[in-house]
Amino acid sequence: MKLVLAIAAGGALGALGRHFAVHYVSALVGTGMPYGIMAVNIVGSFVLGMLIDLFAASASVGEELRAFLVVGVLGGFTTFSAFSLDVVLLLQRGDMFKAGLYVLGSVVCSVLALFAGMALTRMIVT
Repeated sequence: MKLVLAIAAGGALGALGRHFAVHYVSALVGTGMPYGIMAVNIVGSFVLGMLIDLFAASASVGEELRAFLVVGVLGGFTTFSAFSLDVVLLLQRGDMFKAGLYVLGSVVCSVLALFAGMALTRMIVT
């Protein structure tokens, strides 16, 4: 139960962080392109990279803290960081084909799925 609460609390903080970061970046550079989301994705991936190496070097970090930070905070801040970690793990294992397939499939299929969800909703609602 502690683990679930740690993830939930971290997720709430991460989502709020994303909201305010996107708002700040958009106010700073404008809304012509989703720079705020892009910045959040990049920062989240960078922070995840730091945490993964820190956790690997220190066995004293508890499961709840890891889950709070990685699954909760960074998961709420950006799910792109988890995607980036999966790609890096595949590349580190030497599986370039799977990494490429995962990147291409995730990005293309996610965008197509968004369009499909929009189209289905429009068919149902209108």
